[in-house]
Amino acid sequence: MKIEAITLHHISMPLVAPFETSFGRETDRKCVLIVLQSEGLTGYGECVATRDPGYNYETTGTAMHILKDFVAPLLLGQDVRDAEDFQRRVEGIRGHHLAKAGVEMALWDLLGKRDGKSLKEMFGGARDKVEVGVSIGIQESASALVRTVASYLEQGYRRVKIKIKPGREVDETAAVRKAYPDLRLQVDANSAYTLETADVLRAIDDLDLLLIEQPLFEDDIWDHRKLQAEFRTPICLDESVITPRHARYALEMEACKIINIKPARVGGLSQGIAIHDYCRERNVPVWCGGMLETGVGRASNLALASLPGFILPGDISASDRYYTRDITNEHFILNDDSTITVPTAPGLGVTIDETALEQFTLAKIRL
Repeated sequence: MKIEAITLHHISMPLVAPFETSFGRETDRKCVLIVLQSEGLTGYGECVATRDPGYNYETTGTAMHILKDFVAPLLLGQDVRDAEDFQRRVEGIRGHHLAKAGVEMALWDLLGKRDGKSLKEMFGGARDKVEVGVSIGIQESASALVRTVASYLEQGYRRVKIKIKPGREVDETAAVRKAYPDLRLQVDANSAYTLETADVLRAIDDLDLLLIEQPLFEDDIWDHRKLQAEFRTPICLDESVITPRHARYALEMEACKIINIKPARVGGLSQGIAIHDYCRERNVPVWCGGMLETGVGRASNLALASLPGFILPGDISASDRYYTRDITNEHFILNDDSTITVPTAPGLGVTIDETALEQFTLAKIRL
């Protein structure tokens, strides 16, 4: 499809409640909405880079720069055939996966609208509904965390992930497990430990957790191998797996037993599909991670998580988990069985609330 124009919206959306992880606390969600225009159609994509370089080195500022000055010149006026063609065009830009992934998402939206197919159809999704869980940030105390967990269980979520960091892991996890012995529970460290300090996690190894997510440095697959060998609980890698190649490294090294697939982290939906396929061939469970997405990115994640290898609940959640008002007209709702329905309309299957987008836009660039 010939890319005729690209518009970048730097947006900021207030969260329903602050979200705290081992690398910081967010009260407003920053991201970049990418709009591609081609052949009378408009495609939308979300770059999930936020204000600070905590999750990785990308920020909304670096994303706006890379998209404007490096990605856009490779696409404007060009006939971009598909995601594979897009990946070839941007392979000379090293890294900046969140920025690339946002553009690829918008391209998928365009292709789906052109062909009259949903992303689920285009990906070969096997589910009409995706099982989801909720991710809970670090709370002020273990008792406050238990109360927060209770509130989400009352809403219908059946799987809970809690964020941990040094000094805020053992008491919190044990308290939740004591309160809810049968809860599907997992923890996420976001690279907060070293191989030496991770020894404290032995205290939660016997709490029947689904997994311990990314305990060690984001660039350290080898030490995760050492840690996994000492733990019964499956180690799940997130930040360490940034390409299909890294997924191969991790599994060949036995550095983990589960992989969290965030299409943004790995450079695009096509790359996420490739990791899914690789893991499925080897009977390795995968699940879809979240980055506090708007309805645009949420729709994309649901389509990806409809693939058959996603056998663990994803961090996708209902729209009202994070936002009182979203930038999409469609709101994703939690079903009674802790699932969310996958969109079936062409492309992403969502439309933009232009009034909300204007309200939340901090800066706009049209190329």
